[in-house]
Amino acid sequence: MSQNKPVALIIGMGPGLSAALAERFAAGCCAVVGFARRPESSADLVRALAAKGLHLEMRAADAGDAAFLAQAIAQVEAEIGPVEVLIYNAYRATYALPSSVPVEELVADFRVNVAGALAAVQAVLPGMRARKRGTILLTGGGLALDPTGWLQAASLAVGKAGIRNLAATLHKELAGDGIRVATVTIKGQIAAGTAFAPELIAEQYWRQHAATEASPAEVIYGGRS
Repeated sequence: MSQNKPVALIIGMGPGLSAALAERFAAGCCAVVGFARRPESSADLVRALAAKGLHLEMRAADAGDAAFLAQAIAQVEAEIGPVEVLIYNAYRATYALPSSVPVEELVADFRVNVAGALAAVQAVLPGMRARKRGTILLTGGGLALDPTGWLQAASLAVGKAGIRNLAATLHKELAGDGIRVATVTIKGQIAAGTAFAPELIAEQYWRQHAATEASPAEVIYGGRS
């Protein structure tokens, strides 16, 4: 992988949105690295992108293990280059009504859905601050806006509310540092061939990274034809 390209790190690689993000940022001349608990599961995606002349490097990392995550990010920066774009797309969900969610499962979900994002941000932030540039994009969801529409996803809704608040506070803290921070709140079900197709949503992430003006703290994606 060329070290002359800006490094885009996608945490939570897999099919769907993260695959579309990998393709969009690779097409945008980024050196894309994907983190997943089982990176071998993305072998077909790596080959599909390679057939298009695009490169994706997969590495193993557990978003629920903050120390391991920070170590994995440090290794990427040492071996490939500084992370210029951080995309946090990892999530964990325990599906149960709010009164029935086991407390330990909610905590485990939160560790991946929010704490992992913070750990990743803290790992890349010193370098971004030193360079006075960088992009941090966190995947949000409509459950952060209305958690009552899908009660079985109560634990995930807590996580999406947390990621929305984290993005807002980071955006405020880092204003003026040359670092873009935003959450892309996806207000609908991601599905190929619809207004919520992964490639359409991925374009919203790219626009936030490539925009010349200051990015908002939140982009709400409600679908488009």
